Amino acid sequence: MDDEAQVSAELLIVIAALVAVALVLITQLQNTAEKGKKVLANATDKAFGQIAGIK
Repeated sequence: MDDEAQVSAELLIVIAALVAVALVLITQLQNTAEKGKKVLANATDKAFGQIAGIK
């Protein structure tokens, strides 16, 4: 019975570590997406400004 409890505790530790890594990756992806959104918005504004300047 102790062996089963040991495996269960180790499995919980591994699952907790995987969840922590997943949360870190998700946070980094969200930050990257936010930065990309700002860059794209600036490029779009610049392009529309140049188009508006064409006469």
